[in-house]
Amino acid sequence: MTITAAGAAPPADQDAVRATLAKAARENFPVAPGFLPRAWRQDLIAVYGCARLIDDIGDGDLAPGGADAGLLGVPEPDRGDRLALLDAAEADLDRAFAAARGAAAEGPRHPLPAALVPAVRRSALSPEPFRALIEANRQDQRVHRYRDFAQLLGYCELSANPVGRLVLAVTGTTTPERVRRSDAVCTALQIIEHLQDTAQDLARGRIYLPADDMERFRVGEADLAAPTAGASVRALVAVQADRARRLLDEGAPLVGSVHGRLRLLLAGFVGGGRAALRAIHKARFDVLAQAPTAGRTGLLTATAATLRHHATRM
Repeated sequence: MTITAAGAAPPADQDAVRATLAKAARENFPVAPGFLPRAWRQDLIAVYGCARLIDDIGDGDLAPGGADAGLLGVPEPDRGDRLALLDAAEADLDRAFAAARGAAAEGPRHPLPAALVPAVRRSALSPEPFRALIEANRQDQRVHRYRDFAQLLGYCELSANPVGRLVLAVTGTTTPERVRRSDAVCTALQIIEHLQDTAQDLARGRIYLPADDMERFRVGEADLAAPTAGASVRALVAVQADRARRLLDEGAPLVGSVHGRLRLLLAGFVGGGRAALRAIHKARFDVLAQAPTAGRTGLLTATAATLRHHATRM
């Protein structure tokens, strides 16, 4: 990744950037594959870097040593305060958008928002999706349980759907129908990630399984803390996985609404979700023993199947 908006970043700053961007390899979907045009790849990597930074702040997963907090200008006493860090990230993103308009008295301090400036100029990106991501992570500091699926969908509206909207903006393909389909795919991917990370989220004090479903299947927090999933937990996970599958089915026609390399990218998003769901099914819905993930072969197979099924444009 090249830092262009604020000059070349010092090596220590570049280490923080690399640590954040390296997480792209662990996502359920391709972030910016090499077959895309160079400008798209640069802009998608810049978008991912900022989104990942925001999530890492909210999850307490920043690189050790406080490098990111220092880059964001957060005073030493406040560097453990996630809300203060999110406020600083929002201020730095505001500086990035102002710099893109040529109206900034001060450029972004952190290399990741700085790298977003060319993407904002090229694609006329809006700050609203990033603000939604920040608000989702603020919500994570206040809300640790969700009473029903509708409330969880409201969270996904903030935490997941903005990413798909940014992809459409970068590629210049935004339409109301595509946004609707994209939202369905992104929400599905978020639900799948929650299932994969059930144990990890519980360790952070969070549960993204709807409370009314937990009550219906007689699943308590102690059941989620077990080393392996019992029958009730598996049944609960199966219901959530089916909801994610239905959302993927609803959003999948997005793939056929575009053409060329963008179609392949979007097929990778849908295929990544389907491959992850197959991994969860193969694990017999036990998401506690380890996070079920799809390998490269599973992703490629599911992506190819998605392309075959959505070969015509909407």
